[in-house]
Parts: sequence; structure tokens; C-alpha cells
Amino acid sequence: MSKTSGPTLEMLWEHRDPVRVLSERFGFVDGDEAAVWVSTALADLWGVEVEVCHRLVMSDRNALAWVSASSGPLLAKWSVCEERFPRLAALARLTTWLGAQGLPVSAPVAALDGRVQVELDRASLSVQRVVPGDLLDVTALDDVRQAGAVLARLHSALATYPSADAVAALLAPPVPTQDRIRSWLEEAPDHVPGVAVDALRRLVADAPVSRWPAQLVHGDFRSANVLCAHSAVAAVIDFEEARLEEPLSELARAAVLLGTRFRDWGPVAAEARQALLDGYRSVRDVTAAEARWWAVLVLWNSVRMIPSGEDPMGWTSAALEVLHGI
Repeated sequence: MSKTSGPTLEMLWEHRDPVRVLSERFGFVDGDEAAVWVSTALADLWGVEVEVCHRLVMSDRNALAWVSASSGPLLAKWSVCEERFPRLAALARLTTWLGAQGLPVSAPVAALDGRVQVELDRASLSVQRVVPGDLLDVTALDDVRQAGAVLARLHSALATYPSADAVAALLAPPVPTQDRIRSWLEEAPDHVPGVAVDALRRLVADAPVSRWPAQLVHGDFRSANVLCAHSAVAAVIDFEEARLEEPLSELARAAVLLGTRFRDWGPVAAEARQALLDGYRSVRDVTAAEARWWAVLVLWNSVRMIPSGEDPMGWTSAALEVLHGI
């Protein structure tokens, strides 16, 4: 690295002192020491000379560093959660494959030896190119439709991933969404409005009994993980929460949580949910049986977001609005 300028230290969503977190979780005295570690790793393993490390953001036991290099801006991501290292390596290979299929993802940059996820100093590290774009604006309905279409393309591609079994072996076994809803209804929290719980029970009872195969899905499809530029989806990022699930279940959860960001977890308007569904349907078929379950899944995901205490984001009113629209 030709120079250091003390990267800005931030927490992604936790209200903690980033300097203390950097020391306690990652073992660095300060930002400069972390920047030197990142720069040395990129030079030795990727052959990249870092000019400056601008920013370092931490979340749980993960960290991201934005750096400038002669090859362009890069993002170094690493985790110190050792039990997740095999999963991270498998998902890095998956993201690389998706990129090769023409999907808008932020694929990792291969190291000099070809690896896309490298273990170093008890950390698991990857490097990506910084994708220009802004987080998805859920009030821009054309962009939301584009996001729905991209989600459908992702689901279709993930269903054909050649190494899906190897990834699945590292993930929790799937539980059918219909079973999860019924289990939730058996012990529905007292703070959830009874009218919503009763309606959900009726909807489940009336819905067709269907079983859809679980497959690999993104796991966390929402505004914070969808970058847009020039009225198009530039990249879907952060596949670290990938799971085995029915695609319709992910679509409905994404429709409810689409507007959530790092510290802003508010609901979206019905128009945004519909735009996401419309975009998805423009690429991938939704069967009549799935369409019947759509209302159930959207209501269930909405009521699950209602907090037990104060509700400054308005999830209760949003869930009741979903109910009244059914």
C-alpha cells in the first residue's frame, strides 16, 4: 500500500463502539493496522496494490473494507467466524457461477491461485469489485419490477446449479413453509392482533394442500442487498444467508421486507409488493395454487414483523392493511 489515511470505522447496524469492536472481534489495534492487513493480503494473494483504504464497516463477526487500487475500487470482505468458513467458500463459488451465467451479482475476484475465498490468519477473505449503484428505492415501482424479474431469474438459475448438493450439505435442512405457518399459529404471540391470527387460520384452512420443492434461494432479498443504476438492477449482493426454501416463500418474504435496510426496518406499500410480484411473473410462472398461497404468505410475514412493544415503524397497521386487502 502506497499510503494509509486511517479508514473511517463504522458499525453496519449495531450500536457499538467500532474501535472497540475492531479490537475485540478482529484483533486490530486501530483502523490503520486493519488497513495494512487488508493491503498486504491483497498484494500477496491477489497481486493488487492498494492505494488507500477508505472505509471499514463491521457487522457481527464480519468486516468490509473499501479500497482504491490501480485496477479500480475494490471491496474486501472477511469473516472471523470459523465455523462458517466452509459455507462462505461454497457460496463464493456459487456467486462466481451465477456471474458466469450472466446474472447481475457481485462475483468475487479470483486470487492469483484461482481461489475465490481465501483463509488467512484465522479469517476467511474474499475480494469484489465495487458495483456502482444505489440501494433499491421501493417507491420507484419500475425498479421494483426489475428486481422481481431478477429474483425470478436467480431462482431459475439456482435451481440448476451443478454443485447444489454440496452447498445444501452445509445448510440447514428445509422445513416446508406451510408446516412453519401451522406451527406458528399453534403458539401465535399474544401481541399479534387476534383478528389477523384468526384470518390467517381461515386462509390456511381454505388454501390448497400443495408441496413445492425447496431449492437454493438468496435468503435475504431486500433493498439493502439490491443495487440499482440507470433504471436497472446492477447487482444482487450478499448471498451469505442463502438457504433451502420454496421460491414462492422467498418471494413473499421479499415483498414484505423489501424496503428494509440496515437500521430502517419499515414496511412497504401494497403497490411495491404487487410490482415485485408482477416483475417476477414476467419471467417465471406462478401457478394457481401458488397464487392462492401468496396472500397467506404475505400476511404471515407481515404479522411476524409486529414487535411486542412499541411499533414506531407501523408494522401492526401494515399487517392489518394487508388483511383488509385480501
